[in-house]
Amino acid sequence: MKFFEIEKSSESKARAGVITTDHGQIQTPIFMPVGTVASVKTVHQRELKEDIKAQIILGNTYHLMLRPTMDIMEQAGGLHKFMNWDRPILTDSGGYQVFSLAKSRKMTEEGVKFKSHIDGSFHFISPEKSMEIQRQIGADIFMAFDECTPYPCEYAQAKTSMELTHRWLKRCIEWTEENKELYGHKQRLFPIVQGSTYSDLRKISAEVISEFGAEGNAIGGLSVGEPEEEMYRITNEVTDILSKEKPRYLMGVGTPWNIIESIGLGVDMMDCVMPTRNARNAMLFTWQGVMNMKNEKWKADFSPLDEFGTSFVDQEYSKAYVRHLFVAKEYLAKQIASIHNLAFYLDLVKVAREHIVAGDFYQWKEQIIPQLKQRL
Repeated sequence: MKFFEIEKSSESKARAGVITTDHGQIQTPIFMPVGTVASVKTVHQRELKEDIKAQIILGNTYHLMLRPTMDIMEQAGGLHKFMNWDRPILTDSGGYQVFSLAKSRKMTEEGVKFKSHIDGSFHFISPEKSMEIQRQIGADIFMAFDECTPYPCEYAQAKTSMELTHRWLKRCIEWTEENKELYGHKQRLFPIVQGSTYSDLRKISAEVISEFGAEGNAIGGLSVGEPEEEMYRITNEVTDILSKEKPRYLMGVGTPWNIIESIGLGVDMMDCVMPTRNARNAMLFTWQGVMNMKNEKWKADFSPLDEFGTSFVDQEYSKAYVRHLFVAKEYLAKQIASIHNLAFYLDLVKVAREHIVAGDFYQWKEQIIPQLKQRL
């Protein structure tokens, strides 16, 4: 069976497809919950499967390398067994985390030396080392080691960084071809398009990366502070170039309306910490709009948390109760809100997929986005 098959293309760029991995199939477009340290914060794996209906989750190379370390990971038999998750996993390369440690890292052609945020110890990641760690983690889909530039970014810096990312990609591919999988299932490497918000650089990067013929491609370096319109413009330009026959992964995006717009631009896979991070800060996303659960208006509202929600928390708990938990700083508030937001995000991409299949995605998109943005 092919790794990626398109089941239905819309009148423009949105498409519904299926990714097939050794740990199961993923219906696209898909949102991937972020499980940074082998855990999606405050959420059980059982809830991820049964209530949120996550089809694939993320692990983080940088964080897992530091804790629990690759020695423990290999003894466990890889991340799937370690965290008891039998569905697909994607790992990022560690590039973005190293980028975010700007004050405590030193970058050379060879790789990046950085200081651990945990204990201050020094570590080194090269393209080869990133590939080795991701082999030890055992993700179904893993990412090439890249450099992510900040926003705003000077043209010369963006160009130099992009060219380094391309040289590192070559090393990633060479290492991967020379070193087999560890756990008996196939791993697929995705390269990453860079180039900041410069159209000509993004075009070059997308073309260079396409030439490597990987089974899927990622778009990195967006959602780092640039205006939404810039993100959409670059995404649109890049998806025009990347192969239509392969899945396209837009990294680190975003709000519900970002996700719907990106699907309309030909993106198949997305991830973001936003649903869980915002949930822990009492912000809930719903089909009707955005709710701040600390607001006084919910104090005596005993209606269900979300009458259109798909998870058990939406019907079992009232708005007043969840508000009370947040005001009382009770941990259960974060759990309920995280389950709600993730279930909503998975429902969002499921419904988007249904509209692509039905052939009315773009009409639906224009109607639903203003609703999603409302403050309740």
